[in-house]
Amino acid sequence: MHLNPIQLFDTESSTFTYILSAPGSPEAVIVDPVDRQLERDLRHLERLGLKLAYVLETHAHADHVTSAGELRDLTGAKAAVPSGCGIAPAEMQLNDGDVLTFGNGEMIEVIHTPGHTAGSMSYLWRGNVFTGDTLLIDGCGRTDFQSGSADALYDSVTRKLFALPDDVRVWPGHDYKGQSVSTVGWEKRHNARLANRSREEFIKLMGELNLPKPKLIDIAVPANQNLGLPHGG
Repeated sequence: MHLNPIQLFDTESSTFTYILSAPGSPEAVIVDPVDRQLERDLRHLERLGLKLAYVLETHAHADHVTSAGELRDLTGAKAAVPSGCGIAPAEMQLNDGDVLTFGNGEMIEVIHTPGHTAGSMSYLWRGNVFTGDTLLIDGCGRTDFQSGSADALYDSVTRKLFALPDDVRVWPGHDYKGQSVSTVGWEKRHNARLANRSREEFIKLMGELNLPKPKLIDIAVPANQNLGLPHGG
């Protein structure tokens, strides 16, 4: 059963944040929150009468600072993060196959999808998959820093995400083209970087991108490994 998340957008970093909730319980989960959108996100929760159970990260981001630590401290939620991302202060270190539960029996399945970073995770909930930077709409995340690997990303997408049912909705971590949601089936058939492309072709393509270094990487990654809190906080 599909139950659409609340999708919020940070224009400066082109980052999507998601709030997941379901009938029968006020408990909610937030995925990939952004520090400068803290007040916006708190207002959404208050307006909808939701109580945050988990703050969930897909990886240690390089292009923005998370508000995970502040949200945790303000709401009493637990921070849940991929175990391979070096985010030590989080209460929960997630591994492939783990299941997070919240609300009235809601379950989020944890899928390890390395490639953009070594620890990147995707999260499956009610026919929706939150893919972070692993799989974008008609694209994918870069693989040239933070223990990235085009070889690993190819496996993560083709063997794990593309193995999900075609009608599973894909909710990415970023958008740069005015798109908001896709499906596994559409991405399998049409994704510009991955559809009908061999492993060797994909690795060659990713190796030739020559993208500029993210402007905030030297600030964002250390901050995000501390849940966005000042060190010592």
